[in-house]
Amino acid sequence: MSAQNAPAFSNTDFAAASAATAALLERDGGASGSWENPLTGARGTITPLATAYRDNGIECRDFLASYVQEKAETWMQGEACRNGFGRWEVRNFKPWRRTASS
Repeated sequence: MSAQNAPAFSNTDFAAASAATAALLERDGGASGSWENPLTGARGTITPLATAYRDNGIECRDFLASYVQEKAETWMQGEACRNGFGRWEVRNFKPWRRTASS
């Protein structure tokens, strides 16, 4: 799918995916899980990548999130870190750029 045909996350889709990411990382940082926004019909999966790491002393995890709306699908990459209260919070979220393999 080209970037031109890729659906775009709405604010409510982002909120639903972010909440699901935080809940998933709280439960089990290694397992994939799903998210859904009943308001827009968007849905997808969240897959944590590798293990947690420290960024300026803060625990963080990278993840991939699929975004499906109607018949269109795209992938996003993100970073979630623990906030000052120890809860996971999505910090970065952008279109996933696959690297070319040789």
